[in-house]
Amino acid sequence: AFPIGVDLDDLRRELPDDVFTAWLNQVDGGGAVRPHYSWAPGKDEAVPRPAERISAQWTDAAWMGSAAEEDLRGAGNLRAILERSLEGRSPSRLEMEELFRARGEQVDAIANVADHLRRRAVGNTVSFVVNRNINYTNLCYFKCGFCAFSKGPRSLNLRGEPYLMSIEQIVHLAEIAADRGATEVTLQGGIHPDYTGDFYVEMVEAIKARLPAMHIHGFTPLEVWQGAETLGADLRDNLTRLRDAGLGTLPRTAAEILDDSIRAHLCPDKITTAEWAEVMITAHEVGVRATATVMFGHIDGPVSWANHYEVVREIQRRTGGFTEFVPLPFVHMGSPIWLRGRARPGPTWDEVVLIHAIARIAFDGLIPNIQASWVKLGLSGVGRLLTAGANDLGGTLMGEIITRSAGASHGEEMTPDDLELTISAAGRIPAQRTTLYELTEHA
Repeated sequence: AFPIGVDLDDLRRELPDDVFTAWLNQVDGGGAVRPHYSWAPGKDEAVPRPAERISAQWTDAAWMGSAAEEDLRGAGNLRAILERSLEGRSPSRLEMEELFRARGEQVDAIANVADHLRRRAVGNTVSFVVNRNINYTNLCYFKCGFCAFSKGPRSLNLRGEPYLMSIEQIVHLAEIAADRGATEVTLQGGIHPDYTGDFYVEMVEAIKARLPAMHIHGFTPLEVWQGAETLGADLRDNLTRLRDAGLGTLPRTAAEILDDSIRAHLCPDKITTAEWAEVMITAHEVGVRATATVMFGHIDGPVSWANHYEVVREIQRRTGGFTEFVPLPFVHMGSPIWLRGRARPGPTWDEVVLIHAIARIAFDGLIPNIQASWVKLGLSGVGRLLTAGANDLGGTLMGEIITRSAGASHGEEMTPDDLELTISAAGRIPAQRTTLYELTEHA
């Protein structure tokens, strides 16, 4: 209905709400028409890909029955960028933007290059960690448009019951996880209005007192920032206290899209890109490593994706503190911003492929591990991404509920056997790992 590349802010400002919503539901991140399939991240459906290629740009029989080129003949105007990437020269920010605009055969070519770089960097081993998510409260006073997990006061009549775990309950869940072989607990929750930085320190201390060997992968940059502010403390001092209490690494969330023009509509009261970067740089400097993520497929696109990757890349060049990069497709079904008609219904499959594959290309030599999320994509989706640059399937999770709150059908837990079968079916070697990617057991 509108030319590809029309500015989203212009459409948001000029179109009637119902027309803007109709447009969003029919386009991809570049403004072109979405492929006509029902699949979306979080749905319990097989990935809509052809048998002999990875791009599902079109659904006609000619495309679905054809095979991808095994070289770069289908790359078109992107060929020179991809050839330089194979030579070890990373794409610039503008070149990443060009790669994100790829379609059809170009997507196949990008995935092929990413698979080559994956093999060169980490070989054929695909890893996962046995862990548990502990989401200790869904009460939050921030109002992120994409979040279907957090709840306000009961008077707001939001879906689901608000809850708040005690520290003893949190420790008990960690003990159950340890009994089931977990080496990591991931601690994330809403920002409760009564929380201060002391609460996070006490939580870590209590778990470590009971389970000294357990790796604690805890607290988003927003929680770290807010914890420091509530105490009137310096950010570095707050992170040092958490480290000394036993915090091992910071998890991935609160990044969303590191582009403030998008954050202004997606999560306007959350920390800015600069503040997120400050938390990460400071954490790395005090010896707390971290995961980097991107949450994509809502009101973002090639420009904001390239901006996001450039921020992560610059931090990693400076500190080397990121252990992995984890793309998180937007699960739209229960998300408030989509229900209000202000976001797209998640990324297309080709956008999922590009986000993972270009991460491998952009972070080559910087971040060795690219993770695919079975929680968002199911086992069929992540298995396919093992040919597009991914080399890790995340964790078993034991109790993940945030994505389910947004309407995802995939389970709250995956067994090691399930992950190992998926990895083996892709022709790769499964291995359990620690949070810091030390391999502990080959299947």
